[in-house]
Amino acid sequence: MTDTSAPRRSRPLRGMRIVEISTYVATPLSGMTLAQLGADVIRIEPIGGAPDRTRWPLAESGTSLYWSGLNKGKRAIEIDLSSEQGRRLVADLIVSGGRRGGIVVVNSERYPELAFEALRERRPDVIHVLLTGRRNGETAVDYTVQAATGFPLLTGPEEAPQPVNNVVPAWDLAAGLYLAVGLLAAERHRLLTGEGQQVRVALEDVALATAGSLGYLAEAQLSGTPRERGGNYIYGTFGRDFATADGGRLMVVALTTRHWRDLLAATGLTDVVSALSAALGVDFGEESERYRHRKLLGDLLAGWFGTRTLAEAESALRATRVLWATYRSFTELAALLPESPLMGKVTQPGIGEHWAPGSPVVMDGEQTLPEASPLVGEHTGEVLRAELGLSASDLATLRENGVIRDAGGHQRDRDPGDRAEHHEETNERS
Repeated sequence: MTDTSAPRRSRPLRGMRIVEISTYVATPLSGMTLAQLGADVIRIEPIGGAPDRTRWPLAESGTSLYWSGLNKGKRAIEIDLSSEQGRRLVADLIVSGGRRGGIVVVNSERYPELAFEALRERRPDVIHVLLTGRRNGETAVDYTVQAATGFPLLTGPEEAPQPVNNVVPAWDLAAGLYLAVGLLAAERHRLLTGEGQQVRVALEDVALATAGSLGYLAEAQLSGTPRERGGNYIYGTFGRDFATADGGRLMVVALTTRHWRDLLAATGLTDVVSALSAALGVDFGEESERYRHRKLLGDLLAGWFGTRTLAEAESALRATRVLWATYRSFTELAALLPESPLMGKVTQPGIGEHWAPGSPVVMDGEQTLPEASPLVGEHTGEVLRAELGLSASDLATLRENGVIRDAGGHQRDRDPGDRAEHHEETNERS
């Protein structure tokens, strides 16, 4: 759960309470991003947990490493959303909380009681942040958005006949961050005007906006020649991967004239490329010319890298300002995690102790370290008591009727000191 200790620069959202009703990547990432900046994010889980709790990769226990990675630092309550009483409890939670509450982020319009209009009738300044697949409300996921927006036709080896989707769900990730930005913008507007609003982000719009911002769409409209696959060559500049004599591989990028000169000097090809430039009548100091002749230049450089070991190539590049990196597997990267200031040790039930990332946002030199993700229903009783004022008798009745459930079928409260601290914080922020 979000730390409620003395204010820290890395937790500027301390005092904001957000209800999250979501699954998979974009909306959980949005909630976690805000939680890592100090917001109290309360995740609503259906009875038994959301379907993405079992998504691969899994620990040996069956606990989802994927789910645990996207929900760090949140609180979780388990409610029967198929029942009217359960949905009413969630709506009560959304509209409660005084100035710190009244904020919800969702990825579904399935339940009328939890829709923007219904919530606004109960609380006019409610902030309702909604992710949709397409702007018209139709469904879509990252991989179908990829297919519909052109990028897989430019991804993969030059000779590949079929589209290649990116293994990274880039549009989900970008959408999650847009949701967080939209939520903060709406909260800022509410602070200044007292007005609530709905924020809508469509996954397909995120991909289209990116394609437009990077010039892909304008190029397609204005050019009669469609862009072709370029493999690992970087479009418009000089960059590609190179294999070394001992089976290593590096990605090398020369964006600027300085980079290019350094790369030629490090590989001893300055005179050769100068002679080639004169023979062809082109200036390789121009980025566009390096791209047009990328294969010829790439073959020259490939010969140099192919006769050096990886260590020799790294040593030569390390003395330059050329942009480069050695290709690593996740297994190789995992061995280096203890050295990264981003990482911290977290103990997750069902997984155990492991290195996990904190927030990549560094605030005046401070960053938030990772926290464990909640169990299904871990904070059900705690949240409903503190946020809605339900009594032990009320909670018992709800449990008996199957409307709520606690982690492991019983209440998992923090110790009395933590509960008292939370009540003080609740009163302070209300």
